[in-house]
Amino acid sequence: HVQLVESGGDLVQAGGSLTLSCAAGRYTYKRNCMGWFRQAPGEGREGVAAINSDGTVSYANSVRGRFTISKDNAKNTLYLEMNSLKPEDTAMYYCAAGFVCTVKEGVAVWGQGTQVTVS
Repeated sequence: HVQLVESGGDLVQAGGSLTLSCAAGRYTYKRNCMGWFRQAPGEGREGVAAINSDGTVSYANSVRGRFTISKDNAKNTLYLEMNSLKPEDTAMYYCAAGFVCTVKEGVAVWGQGTQVTVS
């Protein structure tokens, strides 16, 4: 029973754009929050962006102004629009759902990840 399925990862040149999608099961989508995390090789998993059930959003300082998180309630889908991509954005990106989606300790459900590589 897969609850979160990411897609959209790709190889892109610096300065380019990419949009990630995360299809969620109905009950997973209704959790208090959903968000995106990323993990580069040899690094810890860090929060990138989160959106609460009331629509409140938050971003890591490193992506604020370049990334946008959004939801489509009709499709139970979470998105991450990424613009002005930098090589340091290269990482495996994970969709998450839980009670607090700005730290990994608050996440209850993880997706399998989608790779973003910026050259």
